[in-house]
Amino acid sequence: MGTTIRPAVGRFDDFYEVIGVKKPGGLGCWCMSYRDSRVSGPDRPAFMEELCRTEPGPGVIAFVDDTPAGWCSVAPRSTYRRLMNSRTIPFLDDRDPWSVVCFVVRAGFRRRGLMHDLLDGAVAHAAAHGAAVLEGYPMELEDGKRVDVISGYVGTTELFAGHGFEVAGPTTAHSGHRPRWIMRRELTEPQEPDASAE
Repeated sequence: MGTTIRPAVGRFDDFYEVIGVKKPGGLGCWCMSYRDSRVSGPDRPAFMEELCRTEPGPGVIAFVDDTPAGWCSVAPRSTYRRLMNSRTIPFLDDRDPWSVVCFVVRAGFRRRGLMHDLLDGAVAHAAAHGAAVLEGYPMELEDGKRVDVISGYVGTTELFAGHGFEVAGPTTAHSGHRPRWIMRRELTEPQEPDASAE
């Protein structure tokens, strides 16, 4: 089966198929936990629909044979209120990184490597919008251990390392009682000061 990763811009209906709460009256995260948890449950779909209307959008969607199958939230860190005010995930420097904060793969499409495809797509999406550095906050998973869907939404250090990310610093955050790390991937080389301008 063919897998394609596409930005969420103009694709709210596809985002809804992966993330949306289908139960009438049901509430859910709607990928708002890191963005702005102050937005009430009933208002979250409209908030995300608006984000899906404008560049760069809130993330990327995985399609398997044109069926929406997975989601990765990736956007500038400055657009995530919870990250900007986090007491557990620190800033490393004064750069403005893009952040990968979560993955969702629909039941029926799991264990096919879609998180790898989504992370590659997140890297490409951030780079296409001029990001200089991309970071994630994955959990550290012991060798041979498995992770449940709920705890694993942040990804694992092994996943990120396999896609060119390096450990850049510790956090005091945890997922599933496991430590999380800041991992970064440079998308453009940091510029050296121009000696001729001195």
